[in-house]
Amino acid sequence: MDQSKVKLEVKAISLSFGGIRALTGVSFRVQEGAIFAIIGPNGAGKTSLINSINGFYSPQEGSILFEDQDITSKPPYQRAKLGISRTFQNIALYTNMTALDNLMAARHIHMKSNMLTGALFWGSARAEEIAHRERVEEIIDFLEMEGIRKTVVGNLSYGLRKRVELGRALALEPTLLLLDEPMAGMNVEEKEDMARFILDIHERQGTTIVLIEHDMGLVMDISQRVVALDFGRKIAEGTPDEIKRNEAVIKAYLGQEV
Repeated sequence: MDQSKVKLEVKAISLSFGGIRALTGVSFRVQEGAIFAIIGPNGAGKTSLINSINGFYSPQEGSILFEDQDITSKPPYQRAKLGISRTFQNIALYTNMTALDNLMAARHIHMKSNMLTGALFWGSARAEEIAHRERVEEIIDFLEMEGIRKTVVGNLSYGLRKRVELGRALALEPTLLLLDEPMAGMNVEEKEDMARFILDIHERQGTTIVLIEHDMGLVMDISQRVVALDFGRKIAEGTPDEIKRNEAVIKAYLGQEV
């Protein structure tokens, strides 16, 4: 990984919904291979920012560059093809499908078979299906989901659903992974497992990670750089140690140390 290279650049984006200003002039850069955290109180605009990066929202002002390419007007599926994937604050899975099928569904952007060859399931289509299945099985092994691979997602605990969603994001083979509160609602053991998986994804695959997380201890432990938002504006950016001492950040968290 080349930490001198800028993977993602957000340039003065502003986002409004009617008369409500969700983001105002937010700018930052994420270096390739970094773990970059976005923090802030509830309602600070964190999820709106992630939604803008992956194309769910379209900022009225500013621009977003991914690997020096302007993606501001690109729809989400095109950004996914470029190598951007995400998890959601509120889990978004196919609850009537198994964990394995949820991961396989995410492989569609890499599939080349047409409707005819896919229906016949022969030749190149069969070989492609086998290759994608092998990749999904690798992810299942990596995230220690062997015991739930054939379980319908709707029957899984909340923590395991979060793990399946992470697996689905990895099935897209991202070079930029956006994680929106990946540990929300988890118990201590589940949080420890998720933190380990995030670090392994970063270290083994060199994936650039941008995450929103309210567990400040975790953010300070695993992030190289942090940006803090409040009321849709960037109030601070720096290393974890710099953010800990920043008066604006402490004030935003009602005087509590972060």
